[in-house]
Amino acid sequence: MNAQPESAPSAPHRDQPGDRAALLVIDMINPFDFAEADRVRPAAETAAAVIARLRAKADAHDVPTIYVNDNFGQWHSDRDRLIAAARPALAGGAIEPRERDFFIIKPQFSGFYSTNLAVLLPKLGVRRLILTGIATEICVLFTAADAHMRDYSLWVPENGVVALDSAHGAAALAIMNARMGARTTRFDDRAFAAWLADDDAD
Repeated sequence: MNAQPESAPSAPHRDQPGDRAALLVIDMINPFDFAEADRVRPAAETAAAVIARLRAKADAHDVPTIYVNDNFGQWHSDRDRLIAAARPALAGGAIEPRERDFFIIKPQFSGFYSTNLAVLLPKLGVRRLILTGIATEICVLFTAADAHMRDYSLWVPENGVVALDSAHGAAALAIMNARMGARTTRFDDRAFAAWLADDDAD
């Protein structure tokens, strides 16, 4: 039997009640042409493998995956062109977006700034976010701050994010934990199940 093609993701017209989680993958569809790229790429490959496992867990628990990606200065770009420019993707293509995944293009550091993320999440009934991607001390931190101001519960798995500078990354994780109530424990099967089961995560 031939597999049916994946359908594009959709969301209800109205905001939905609930306490659903969503996985955000920030700036991992990336051409790696920035100054620190050669130094950061090994850590990004490791994180990509973690994110691939996390995405599989999310699929199994009906947790949507939302790619939130920089436009890299390509103001007329779209999802397919950004993916093509970044190919081959990290981890042998394991985290390349699928048709079922949401994909939001952002113009600045935060995933919420001038994007439709703040509109999409309530329509999916999402109140809890797992943040992954690049860079811990910039785009992940800014997205976490905006999510915190909107009262989302956060988990930022420290093995699923990539810092440009290890000391700055550690400091950013400490700020997200201490000031935004984000969990920063490493992703593994037990941590994922525990976080999903904890209705009081904050």
